[in-house]
Amino acid sequence: MKRQPASIFNDVIGPVMRGPSSSHTAAASRIGLLANQMVEGKLKKVLVEFHPKGSLATTYHGQGSDIGLVGGLLGYNTEDERLVKSISMAKELGLDVSFNIVEYEAHHPNTYRLKIFSHKEEISATAISTGGGMIKVENINGFPVEIAGDFNETLIFCSTNKSAQDVEKILEKENFQVEYIQKSSKEKEILINLKTLKAFDESLSIKLKEIEGVFSVIKLSPVLPVMSSKDLNVPFLTAGEMLEKYGDDKSLYELALLYESIRGKITEDEVYNKMKKIVEIMNDSVRKGLSGTEYEDRILGPQSHLIQEAMDNQKLLPGDLMNTVISYITSMMEVKSSMGVIVAAPTAGSCGGLPGTIIGACDVMQLSTDEMVKGMLASGMIGLFIAQSATFAAEVGGCQVECGTGSSMAAAGLVQLMGGSAKQGVDAAAMALQNVMGMVCDTVGDRVEVPCLGKNVMAGANAIACANMALAGFDKVIPLDETIESMYKVGQMLPSELRCTGKGGLAVTPTGIKIFEEMN
Repeated sequence: MKRQPASIFNDVIGPVMRGPSSSHTAAASRIGLLANQMVEGKLKKVLVEFHPKGSLATTYHGQGSDIGLVGGLLGYNTEDERLVKSISMAKELGLDVSFNIVEYEAHHPNTYRLKIFSHKEEISATAISTGGGMIKVENINGFPVEIAGDFNETLIFCSTNKSAQDVEKILEKENFQVEYIQKSSKEKEILINLKTLKAFDESLSIKLKEIEGVFSVIKLSPVLPVMSSKDLNVPFLTAGEMLEKYGDDKSLYELALLYESIRGKITEDEVYNKMKKIVEIMNDSVRKGLSGTEYEDRILGPQSHLIQEAMDNQKLLPGDLMNTVISYITSMMEVKSSMGVIVAAPTAGSCGGLPGTIIGACDVMQLSTDEMVKGMLASGMIGLFIAQSATFAAEVGGCQVECGTGSSMAAAGLVQLMGGSAKQGVDAAAMALQNVMGMVCDTVGDRVEVPCLGKNVMAGANAIACANMALAGFDKVIPLDETIESMYKVGQMLPSELRCTGKGGLAVTPTGIKIFEEMN
């Protein structure tokens, strides 16, 4: 199956979630939600194994992979308030979940190897968190699969070729609309994986189970907000293609509406309204952060109010826009660190830079909610190009792909707020991304707070500077698409110690080690 085109709401702006990290908490929750559906009967026990050289071996607790996965196993979605107490709730409900560091072959730093037991059966599965809350299940019971959570999935396990042929005959007779059929084999067994837009009727599932040689049928519901489908023909996949095809005939936010409506097979009004709801959540998070947050298990307490107080007392360098953006970014990060609801944009670790900058700028310039939504749509268009050609996982590419991407997106969004052209927005994004090339991820104390707060604030400041440079007509020199490609290559050159493992940078300073020991 060919790779599905990136989606603004799947890959870039979202999920709506709780927790310190989208790669860790939200992705783990989605993996848990799928694992929950893999067995019949009540879940009894789950063994979770991480590779010792992966990022999860050192960060799974501090960055919330444990609460996310257990929450998903209990059926909680990424924003459920019960996630915070999911581990204690699992114990109360009699679900035994253990986390172990085990040597095995793992090609990705965010690999989960699971053994799932119910009162009726046992299933093994391997899944990865690919960044920004996105996931992929790669193996079930020894069979290779490609499950990203964007289809209804039906997995039919057959013991003979004849039983597999009988399955295909029934599907042909029922004329059920199937987007993709994937087959894989293991020894003499065969797995037929059907990807559909609609869930299988129970009567059809029963017919399949009654076929001699069919020994298991698993049905999985999607966990992503936008479904995929066969033969999606999106209008462009790179900034260069977009500008060549449309020039400045459409603004960047209009191009985002066009792209996502085709990608999700929904109207442009539906795309706009989806983004409006997300902006409302972001706005609410900023206000909650400014009013003060409380949470024991974190390094930094509430600080966002200090900026406004200092502004009122004329203790800061002048610049209402910059100072408001700093305050708003900080407030968003504080809500995240206190397990409040935020939007990963493009990730939870970088959740402050984009919304804090766009919402802060709109408030200072007294722009409407409509303009705020347009700015966020324009930002999403830039993030989509990065999702398509690179990654949002700091475990793969360092913080340049998280806070750096947020800065790039925000720069384009600011250009949109000022009425700039699509080309100016793309140029601003290119300059912003060039300025953060090689930025490392070195979380202190295994918490997504330090130096994450400073990097989010830097992202906002960089976005403001680059938006103004593009609006003034500065030459970006290197095009956005080439910058994205280069950033991805640089990320792969970074040693693992500087990619969200807590084994390098500020995390291993004497103070960083002391904080880790105190927090754990």
